[in-house]
Amino acid sequence: MRRLGFLIVAMLPGLAWAEPVILRVEAKRGPDTAAVVRDWAARFPEVMTFPLAGGWTGIGIGPMEREAAQAEMARLKAAGRIPSDSFIVPVPAGAASVAPVADADEGATGEAAADSAAGDSAGSDAGPGAGPAAGPAAGASTFVPPADGAGRGRDLDAPPVSEPAAQLPAGDYLRLQRYDTRESAEAALAGWRADFPEAGLWQQPDGGFAITLGPVAPGVGEAWLAAFRAAERVGRFAAVMPAAELGQPLDAGADPQLPPAGNAPMPPMDEVQRALRWAGRYDGEIDGAAGPQTNAAVAAEVLALRAAPDAGSAMQALIDRRAAWRDGMDLVTLDDPQSGLSLTAPMDRIEFLRNEQGLSIYGPRNESGAALILYRAPGGQQEMLDFTGLVTALGWVPAPERQVSKGAASLIGRNDTHIGQAEARVVDGHVEGIVLIWPLLDAEDQPRIAAEMLDSLRTRTDLTD
Repeated sequence: MRRLGFLIVAMLPGLAWAEPVILRVEAKRGPDTAAVVRDWAARFPEVMTFPLAGGWTGIGIGPMEREAAQAEMARLKAAGRIPSDSFIVPVPAGAASVAPVADADEGATGEAAADSAAGDSAGSDAGPGAGPAAGPAAGASTFVPPADGAGRGRDLDAPPVSEPAAQLPAGDYLRLQRYDTRESAEAALAGWRADFPEAGLWQQPDGGFAITLGPVAPGVGEAWLAAFRAAERVGRFAAVMPAAELGQPLDAGADPQLPPAGNAPMPPMDEVQRALRWAGRYDGEIDGAAGPQTNAAVAAEVLALRAAPDAGSAMQALIDRRAAWRDGMDLVTLDDPQSGLSLTAPMDRIEFLRNEQGLSIYGPRNESGAALILYRAPGGQQEMLDFTGLVTALGWVPAPERQVSKGAASLIGRNDTHIGQAEARVVDGHVEGIVLIWPLLDAEDQPRIAAEMLDSLRTRTDLTD
């Protein structure tokens, strides 16, 4: 079995590099789809569309090599120029390139408008939190995303534009925190900008310093302040204030474009928990109960998602995003006759290789760099620990972090090329185990794939009869 382990690991490094991929940025359905596609094509040199289930149309940037796509995605997300849930997928079946929009006047107008909307954020000098917005990474191509308020902005190579405070849009501001010294306020601002790059710094009439977010429309600030309080991100000094009461902007930040509250009811809690697990926000049981861990995950994801300040609308938006991602990943049910395990898996990335010593081995398809190992055999706690020891010895999960409890074990680790994750449990006198090996270049999708597998894992004795 040791020989088998080294064979599998040897197959994986470097195989995903040549795969053409796209950076998926949006999915649309309805009469405005064509206009949205034209909007992207007017500002990006290479845009592709592809069909999704349910009449949806996917929109992506590319094609490009996966390594370049990973760097470009990180750069554009850090700059706030593409939606935060954008992700990388292999070029889907049926994908077609969109002809660039050739109207120079129209393109120039859109670019100028985008410059105006993004100038304050790009010109920030608050420190590490604002650094990624300063310019493109070395060697990266320049994109000009649409300035439509959906996380997209100006030409990243254009110089920053600073507007005087008098030209700030009218509206209220969220005072998130208050400090007595500018040094402590600037340190806090750098931390806030890791999650909210639009955050600003004001000096208040009493001489103190405030971390702010705004402007926001009347009535919107109160709903978002409640969301910040639910997530325990702000304290007693947090408030909604007009600019006149805040004082003078030292670094006004940028318009966060926070949407108003919706009126959607809270979706079923088990669906919410699955979506939160997919988002990497929740690692508890899928039990449909709104306990403290679930509630904390909901509150944190409301702020991260920024789809709406109310939990019902935000969680429905998260569920919809998970559904769109699943469509793009081509997830299907894998029924494995050797182990009797059934689970959801990306079968466009893996294919069956062989059965050996109770293991079902699925290796990379089309040089994807992914692999999956399934195992089920009679046993208890000790046999489960033996399985995790074997996984470590064979190098499937390099330098793993372990979590072991009665009847369950989890290992995760990574090297320079891959992420390995193993999950094992004792069920009805049997040890069930899965090992997912995933390319590091697609690290963002790894926890999502693992979550989908674990949520769907079932035993089907009829498969082995």
